[in-house]
Amino acid sequence: MSRLEGFPPIALLHAHTLILGSMPGAASLAAEQYYAHPRNGFWPIVCAVLGIDAALPYSERARLFAERGYALWDVLGACRRKGSLDADIEPESMEVNDFAAFFAAHPGIARVFLNGTAAATLFRRHVAPGLDARIAWQRLPSTSPANASHSYATKLTAWQEIAR
Repeated sequence: MSRLEGFPPIALLHAHTLILGSMPGAASLAAEQYYAHPRNGFWPIVCAVLGIDAALPYSERARLFAERGYALWDVLGACRRKGSLDADIEPESMEVNDFAAFFAAHPGIARVFLNGTAAATLFRRHVAPGLDARIAWQRLPSTSPANASHSYATKLTAWQEIAR
């Protein structure tokens, strides 16, 4: 199994909120875009919550997202995994991103939202113990198409939290 590498964060210096996934899936890695799978609800949901046109090209959506003070990244910077499922990540291959440097470069971040259980579990184990106590964090339902137990409407309602 080959080593997969994630993306750099989408973030501007004035970011106040960080949204974290676990590791980009195969479609995202192939497209070199966060949440590129056509059935992933991330961009439709976030765009609806933040008042961004979801039909805009990826680069425009990402720019407007960042300009509104939101940052996007993943807990893992690299790993080995067959396919796209978080459950298939080889635990011994996980390389956690450098959150100390990220938070030092983005001191205005006061909230972290975790896209799904896998991101929350990884964050809790590898990042939260060293996290500044002033930064609040919360798990939201995964926007992945694999999370069929929640409807789009349920996910959209839960994700309204990022705009509060």
